[in-house]
Amino acid sequence: MRAVVAPPATSLTKDAGYKMRARDLTVRYGENTAIKDVTIDVHDKVVLALIGPSGCGKSTFLRSLNRMNDMVPGISVSGHVELDGEAVYGPGVDPVLVRRRVGMVFQRSNPFPKSIFENVAYGLRVAGLSGQSVVAERVERALRHAALWDEVKDRLQESGLGLSGGQQQRLCIARALAVEPEVLLMDEPASALDPIATAKIEDLISELRSELTIVIVTHNMQQAARVSQRTGFFYMGRLVEVGETSTIFTRPKQRETEDYITGRFG
Repeated sequence: MRAVVAPPATSLTKDAGYKMRARDLTVRYGENTAIKDVTIDVHDKVVLALIGPSGCGKSTFLRSLNRMNDMVPGISVSGHVELDGEAVYGPGVDPVLVRRRVGMVFQRSNPFPKSIFENVAYGLRVAGLSGQSVVAERVERALRHAALWDEVKDRLQESGLGLSGGQQQRLCIARALAVEPEVLLMDEPASALDPIATAKIEDLISELRSELTIVIVTHNMQQAARVSQRTGFFYMGRLVEVGETSTIFTRPKQRETEDYITGRFG
């Protein structure tokens, strides 16, 4: 992966109430440009929803925030991403440490073939936490935050693969929360779930907002309207518009946004 352009010398991220920000972010896969010149602020302890048709660059942008794209062969990134005023792609920055601060939950639940307890404890052990009582406390806290504790507390040693689809997704959320990230990225976290499980995930997002910043990619515009305070609309690799969710859905500034929201395309 080619290096990102060096960041500006000054930053106003913390003072302005932003947790993360991107400036002129462009991502290319070989000769194909996935996103181009994306500039956006991610506000602290706010849910930002990213909407747009399939293939418009939402997930590519999301993965750029914690450098998950680094693992894709042939990718090149230019522009600038900050976390608390610090360059995410700066010289000497360890992507693993970035991902510890900026966790991620994927579209399809991906529990490890381990016990429920060890699924949640995995990141803690990788981070070097070894005290059993401390690990157990953090696992319980994460499962409670993921609204899963009461359902699994009596079977922590059973395989995480034995849980229902909705429970597996909440287990993956608990795994991400165990290392106490400051930002949580969610890529279509409820797309494969039934309405009841989806409602639990949405309730969970609303509860977590008081503790951390959340960026969620969703094709479900009703879901974006329910869970987010700010919404960004992507189209053909561009960020067309971003603003308060109520404004984006009722008084969008751009014709493309209005056409998508009203169902004229997408």
